[in-house]
Amino acid sequence: MERLLILDSNSLMNRAFYALPPLTNSEGIHTNAIYGFTNMLLKMKEEFKPDYIVSAFDRKAPTFRHVEYDEYKAGRKKMPDELREQFPLIKEILELLSINIYEIDGFEADDIIGTVARIAEKNNIEVYVVTGDKDALQLASKNVKVVITKKGVTETAIYDEKTFIDEFNVTPTQFIDVKGLMGDKSDNIPGVPGVGEKTAFKLIQTYGSVEEVLNNIDKVAGKKLKENLETYSEQAIFSKKLATIMTEVPIDIDLDEIKSKENYDREKLKKLLFRLGLKSILAKLSDGLEEVEEDNIEVETINTLQGMKEVFSKEKEISYIVYSTLNSSVYSKIEIDKLILGSKNKGIEIAVKDILDETREEGLKVIKDFMENESIKKVIHDAKGLITILTKENIELKSFEFDTAIAAYLVDSSKGEYKLGALVNQYLGEDPKGEEHEILVKLSSYMREIYSVLSKRITEDEMEELYYKIELPLVTVLSYMESQGFNIDKDMLDKLAAKFKDEIERTQKEIFELAEEEFNINSPKQLGKILFEKLDLPVIKKTKTGYSTNADVLEKLQDKHPIIPKITFFRQITKLNSTYVEGLKNVIDEDGFIHSSFNQTVTTTGRLSSTEPNLQNIPIKYEMGREIRKVFTPKKEGDILLSCDYSQIELRVLAHMAGDENMIKAFKEHSDIHTKTASEVFNVPIDEVTSLMRSRAKAVNFGIVYGISDFSLAQDLKITKKEASEYMKIYFDRYPKIKTYLEEVVEKAKEDGYVLTIFNRRRFIPEIKSSNKIVKALGERLAMNAPIQGSAADIIKIAMVNVYNRLKSEKLRSSLILQVHDELILNVKKDEEVLVKALVKDEMENAVKLHVSMEVDDNEGYTWYEAK
Repeated sequence: MERLLILDSNSLMNRAFYALPPLTNSEGIHTNAIYGFTNMLLKMKEEFKPDYIVSAFDRKAPTFRHVEYDEYKAGRKKMPDELREQFPLIKEILELLSINIYEIDGFEADDIIGTVARIAEKNNIEVYVVTGDKDALQLASKNVKVVITKKGVTETAIYDEKTFIDEFNVTPTQFIDVKGLMGDKSDNIPGVPGVGEKTAFKLIQTYGSVEEVLNNIDKVAGKKLKENLETYSEQAIFSKKLATIMTEVPIDIDLDEIKSKENYDREKLKKLLFRLGLKSILAKLSDGLEEVEEDNIEVETINTLQGMKEVFSKEKEISYIVYSTLNSSVYSKIEIDKLILGSKNKGIEIAVKDILDETREEGLKVIKDFMENESIKKVIHDAKGLITILTKENIELKSFEFDTAIAAYLVDSSKGEYKLGALVNQYLGEDPKGEEHEILVKLSSYMREIYSVLSKRITEDEMEELYYKIELPLVTVLSYMESQGFNIDKDMLDKLAAKFKDEIERTQKEIFELAEEEFNINSPKQLGKILFEKLDLPVIKKTKTGYSTNADVLEKLQDKHPIIPKITFFRQITKLNSTYVEGLKNVIDEDGFIHSSFNQTVTTTGRLSSTEPNLQNIPIKYEMGREIRKVFTPKKEGDILLSCDYSQIELRVLAHMAGDENMIKAFKEHSDIHTKTASEVFNVPIDEVTSLMRSRAKAVNFGIVYGISDFSLAQDLKITKKEASEYMKIYFDRYPKIKTYLEEVVEKAKEDGYVLTIFNRRRFIPEIKSSNKIVKALGERLAMNAPIQGSAADIIKIAMVNVYNRLKSEKLRSSLILQVHDELILNVKKDEEVLVKALVKDEMENAVKLHVSMEVDDNEGYTWYEAK
C-alpha cells in the first residue's frame, strides 16, 4: 500500500519554536523553528518512507469558524516576530524539496489535512498526519495514522482507530463530542461550564454523543452538572460543530503532482541551508547533498590602533562598509562594535570597540579622519545606525555615496527585510561559509557586486531622482531626528497616569450605574447579557453561544442607549492608558528624551514608520488621547514646538495625477474642496451646502482616494447602497478624469504587476492577478491608492530633506524632530521663530511643482498638544 505523509506545518513550527532554544544565523534571522521542523520532516521521511508528501498551512484570513463565532481563537497571543519571520523560509525549503504546499483562505490547515486524508483513503493510500495538535486525532481510522509530537518535536505517539479506542475508550469520531462538552481553551471553544476532560470522556463513553447526553440529562448524576447541560445545551452542540474538522474543502489533489520527488534543486537547497547556518540538517540529507566547497574569501581581523590607521590609509576613492553595533535598541547606550571593509575575496574586520576601550580619544580621531574624508566615497549597508553612532561622537559621515539596503527596498518594497546576506543570496546566488562570526565579514567582500547590481537596477527602473535626491539623503535626516529625540515631561506623564486611572474608574462606575449592577466590562459574554437581555437592546449579531459586542456592533447601537458610548469610551481609554501612558514610561531614555526609530524600509507604500515607540499612531479621536501629546515638550525652556501640516495633500496629488480640470480649478481658487465637491454632487450653490452635505462629500473625496466601493461608502455614511452608488456616479460625472485615471491605473497594474508614483516609486501588486475575487478586488483598491499615497510620501520626504538642509546651511539652532504622515514637527528656538516658520512653509509648499498649489497649515505651542 502506498503512503502519504501530511505535515501540519503551523502546529509543527509552533512546537519547534517553543521547544528549542533561540537560534540565529549570521544575519540575525531566527532559525530554531526551521531547524526543528526540518529535523522532524527528515525523521518522518526516514521512518515512513512515504510515496507522497504534502504540507498544510493556516492563512491569515478569517475562517468559516470565525464567521460563525466571533470569539473563535480569541485571546490567543500574537505570533512572535521571531517565529513569523521563519515561515517564508520553511516554505522555501519545502518548495526546494518539491513538497507541495496547501493553504486556502477561509479554512484552517486542519480542514485541508482532513480533506486530503479522506481523498487518500478513498484511493487506498495509507496516511500519516504529523502534528502537535490533538484535534487531529478525530481523523484517525484504519488507514489514517495521526502522529502526535511530544516533548517539543523529539518524541512521537502514533494513533490509528484501534490504538485510540484502546487508550481513550471512545472512537476518534466521538473525540469531537468530548470536545463539544469540555470545550477547548486554546481555540476558545466554550463547551459546557463545569465539564472537564474526565467528565466529558465519561459522559461520551456512557451515552455515545453530545446529542444523546442531552437526550438523557435526567439520568446524569449531579444537580449542578444537569443544570449546566440544560442551560448550555445549544452551546455544547455548537462547540461540537466548531471542533469538527471539515473533510470536504474545495481542493483539487493530483496524486501524480504530490508524488515524492528526488529531482529537486539540490544546489539552491544547499545554499539556503548554508545561509541559515543549518549544516547539521545538510549532513542528515542522504540523497546527494554533499558538503558545499569552502569559499576562498580571506578574513583579516585588526585590533590595534596602528592597524586601523594602516587599513584606512589604504582605502582610495571608494570604500565598501559593513558594521555591527552593541545595545542598538537604546540610544544612550548604542555604540559601534565592528567596522568591516570589504574588497574582492577579502573582508577586513576592525575591532573598533576593543580599540576604543584602549585608546578612545586617538581611536575616534582616526575614525573621524576617515569618515570625514570627502575624497573617499562610502558605500554602506543600512547606514542609518552607523551615522547615528558617529553623530554621538561628533563625527560627520561625508561622501556617503550609496546605501545597499535602501536601494534594495526601492527595487522591491515587498520584502520587509533587507539584510546583506539575503541580498547576496538573492542577487549573486552566493552564501559565504565559515564560522558564524566570520559570515558578516565575508559578506562584506560582495558589497562591490551588490552595489553594482542595485545601482544598475535603480537606473534601469528610472528611480535615480527618487533614490539619490530623496531616499539616500533622507537616511542622514532620519538619523539626525533619532539623535535629537523628543523631550518628555515626566511629571505631566505621572499626572496623566493618575487622570487616566480616575477616568477609567469614573467611566466604569457610570457604566455600572446605567446597568444597575457590576460586571466585567471586558467580558463579551457578560457585556452581551447586560446589553441584550437586561437592557433589551436590539441584537445586531448573535451566534449560538452568545452575543457579539465588537466595535461594529457598538457603532450600530450608539444612539440606542447612553451606556453604549460609555462602553466605547471605556475601551478606548483603557487601551490608551496601557499602550501610551504606561507604555511611554518604558521607552524614556537616560537623557529624559524618547528616541523613536524611524524606519525607511518597512512600508510598501513608501511612507515612513516609527517604532519604540510608534509616535505616528497616537489616537486623537478622544480628548484623552490628544492629551497624551501634552507630555511631549521642547528641548529647552524658552523653545517652542512648531507643527507644519500639508492640507489635503493626497487629494491634491490625485487632482495632479488625474489632470482633472474641475478639481484643479477648485484647488486653484482656494475653495474648500469638500464644500465644492458637495456643491457639485448635490447640485446646489456653494452657499447652500449644509454641514451634512459637506461631511458626505468629504467621505466621498477620501473614499475615492482609497478606491472605496459603493457598499463601503454606504456603510460609512449609514445610507443605502443605491444612494452611495448615486453619489459616486454624480462625483465621477463632475470629475470625469478622476474616473478615467483610476480605471487606467488598475489596467496598467494588471498588465505590469506594479504601479508608479510621480517619482517612479514602484509598488508591486500581485493581488491584482489573483483568481480569488476578494483578493483581486483588494489588489484593484491598492492599485488606485498606492500611486497617490506613495507620491504624498515622496513629497513629505523631499520636504524633510530640504528643511534639514536649509536649517543646516543657515546655521540655525532649531531642529527637525518628528514626522507624522503629512506633518513635520520642529523644536524651534524662540529668536528663530519667524524665520523658521517661513523657511519650513516655503520648503514644504515648494517641494515639488504640481498642477495645484500645496498649502501648509502651521501651529505652535509649548507642548505638542498646543501645537496641534
